[in-house]
Amino acid sequence: KSAVRKKAHRSTAMLLCRAAHNWQVPNPNKCYRVLMTRIAPRMLDSDNLASGFKAARDGIADAMGIDDGSPRIKWDYSQERGEPHVYAARVRIWEVRNG
Repeated sequence: KSAVRKKAHRSTAMLLCRAAHNWQVPNPNKCYRVLMTRIAPRMLDSDNLASGFKAARDGIADAMGIDDGSPRIKWDYSQERGEPHVYAARVRIWEVRNG
């Protein structure tokens, strides 16, 4: 059950990235920052926040064509309180100076 959910999160993240307005395949010579924001009724501690995004992170990296462990991508995580029973995620990707 968990593996099925993780696979669905990974493929959904990849497809949403590729479907995003103005999506372009990242330049192989550039570095990127990815900010993943969890929107939910309650807050998580930092290690659970990061682990909760693991499958989505893999899917975003798949869409970018870059290994998620590459130093070319800096991954950041944040969270916001949402309404009861409402869960969402927001992802921002932008190019940064090398290094």
